[in-house]
Amino acid sequence: MQRKELQIEQVAAPVTWHLRLEVMYPGGSLRDVQLPDDFEGVHFGAYLENTLVGVISLFPDGKVAQFRKFAVKEYYQGQGIGRALLATVLTFCQTNGIEQLWCHARTTAEGFYEQIGMRRVGDLFYRGTLTYYRMEIDV
Repeated sequence: MQRKELQIEQVAAPVTWHLRLEVMYPGGSLRDVQLPDDFEGVHFGAYLENTLVGVISLFPDGKVAQFRKFAVKEYYQGQGIGRALLATVLTFCQTNGIEQLWCHARTTAEGFYEQIGMRRVGDLFYRGTLTYYRMEIDV
């Protein structure tokens, strides 16, 4: 069986919303996945055979940027799609003079982020019942 070719491209914010909803807020509404600053962000979509399978949104602020709403369809998780999306974001940051990239990572994903060189900064915090760390990497 031939491996499908992954394509990553910059997309408009609304392109990300349905996948965010499916992966991060099943049973929620589009309002749950729309960010107030979505239209100021830079968004990337990962496609396999013209099907959107992953998204990530980047919010630059000077020489620092945060990524948010990072989601890969469950069926495609563990296949390198998330790593490819993050590599695209890191390249974008390098090309655009961003020196530090950070996120609020669920504690369950800490190991994934450490594998790409991110480090935990600060203390554990909660949003509802979920636990998070701030993680960052120098670009």
